[in-house]
Amino acid sequence: MDISALHTIQALAGSVAVRQLQPQQILFEAGAPGDSIFCMLSGTVQLTWEGGGQECFEAGQVFGVGALVTTDHRRHATAQALTACEVLEMNREEFLFAVQETPMFAVELLASLEQRLRRSQQDDSEP
Repeated sequence: MDISALHTIQALAGSVAVRQLQPQQILFEAGAPGDSIFCMLSGTVQLTWEGGGQECFEAGQVFGVGALVTTDHRRHATAQALTACEVLEMNREEFLFAVQETPMFAVELLASLEQRLRRSQQDDSEP
C-alpha cells in the first residue's frame, strides 16, 4: 500500500463519489464500456483479465486508468470485491480537477503504474 497515495485519495473523497462494495460484488465486467478510474480507500478488489491472470488492489492503489486515456474504452478485466470495500470513482473531469488541485496525485498515479509494470515483468520472467 502506498501511504502517500492513500492520503491523497482520502483528501479527494470529500469531492468525489465514494462507492461501497460488498464481498463478491462485481464493480465492472470485461468488455463493458468504461469512462472512470477507481481509487481504493479500503478493502480488496481483484481484477481478472480476459486473457487469464489476476491482480489485487488495496487501499492507496488505483485501477482502470485506461478509461481516462482511450475514447470508447472497453474494460479488459472484471473487477470484483473480495472484501467489503470503499472506492472512489472518478471520471475524466474529476480526475483532471484532482490533478489540478493536488498535482502529487498525478505523480503518485504514475508511480503506481510503474510499480505494476515492474511486477508484471517480474511475473513474466519467472518460470
